[in-house]
Amino acid sequence: MKTLLLTALMFCTLQNIKAQKLKKMENNQQSRAAITEVLENHYFKGIYEGDISKLSPIYYNGTLLFGDIKGQPYAKILEQYLDGVAHRQSPKDSGKPFKGEIVDIRVINSIAVAEVKVKMYEFNYHEFLSFHQIDGKWLIVNKMISDVNE
Repeated sequence: MKTLLLTALMFCTLQNIKAQKLKKMENNQQSRAAITEVLENHYFKGIYEGDISKLSPIYYNGTLLFGDIKGQPYAKILEQYLDGVAHRQSPKDSGKPFKGEIVDIRVINSIAVAEVKVKMYEFNYHEFLSFHQIDGKWLIVNKMISDVNE
């Protein structure tokens, strides 16, 4: 009888653990899908078109941007970055090639990091974008960028 009860208890515990893992995997997949949508439909398109109305809503107001461009330090606050995008010739208008690529997205609960590549003009940017889920929306809270030779 004890063996039967112990076996039943272990079975129920294992099923509960499997259900929790499945739920976590589903949430992870949903989060990855939501971040992919932000990157493809707002981030890459906003950069390509020079459209800050697509870019502004996906950034947290206090976002900082750091890195290096052609070996030079790069540090901007969000307002400086968006102003630069608004006042430059967009890759779309330049007629030059543009490519945005998602390399990886890692999600843990309400935080995530997306590794992306952006090729535009003579630059090959390798970027790490930190996301945080705020009020149900995935927002970029930090951007690290480096221009690499490829």
